[in-house]
Parts: sequence; structure tokens; C-alpha cells
Amino acid sequence: MALIAFNPPVSNGGYGTAGAAHGDVSRGRVRRRQGRILAGAGLALLPWLGYLAGTLPPAEAAAWVTLDALEAVCLLAAGTRLLRADPRHRAPAAAAAVLLLADACIDVATAAPGAELATAMAMAVGAELPLAALCGVLAARAGARS
Repeated sequence: MALIAFNPPVSNGGYGTAGAAHGDVSRGRVRRRQGRILAGAGLALLPWLGYLAGTLPPAEAAAWVTLDALEAVCLLAAGTRLLRADPRHRAPAAAAAVLLLADACIDVATAAPGAELATAMAMAVGAELPLAALCGVLAARAGARS
């Protein structure tokens, strides 16, 4: 509900109509899928924030929870805007890309050797870097087509 305040409806409507060209409908499906991925990743971070807050020392928890909360907000904003075909998804997508890259770099750089480093690498390669790449592409490519 709170995201509605930050994402007012746009006047130019949805993705494609029955009379639209096949490419427009196909592009709309891709954008909806990308929006679902970003919004889903943002929602998946919410329980993670609670886990971090409960397991890390207070000083570390404050830093990591803040970083991951900013990532969640940016991913949710970009994802919901993509779902509504709102061209204003570019700024939160760009911010999410930067935050995700920073998160991956800091995770790997500060991890202890062994299982902690392996987990940090797996999270970076399996989640943070692919999401950052998607966000970067969405932020850069949308300018030429919007």
C-alpha cells in the first residue's frame, strides 16, 4: 500500500493491446516478467532483514540492515513501476544496481576464508550480480525506447 504513494498511476496505460504489434505485446510480457523478478527480489529481502537484525552484532546489523533495506526499496520501486509500464523505473533500477554491486563487493571482501567466503561468493554470483546486471540494463536501455 505504501508503494502506491511513491508510484502514482501513469496516464499512458499498460503494455499492449489487442491491436498492438506483436513486438509491443512481447516486449510487454518481458517487462512484466522483469518487474515481477525485481519486485519478488525486493519482497524476498524483507525476511532477510529480520534475520540479519537478529543474528549480527548491533553495529554490524545496523549497517547491513540499512544497505539491504535500501536495496529492497529500490527493487520494489523499480519492479512495481515496470509492472505498470511506468518509464520512471530507471532511477530506482540504477540505484538498485549500484547498491547490489556494493553489497556483493563488501560481502566478498569482508568474508572470512572458508564457508563464509563460499557463501558470500554464492550470493554474489547467484543473486546480487545478476540482479545488478538486470537493473543496469533496465536503467540504461529504457532511455532509448521511452
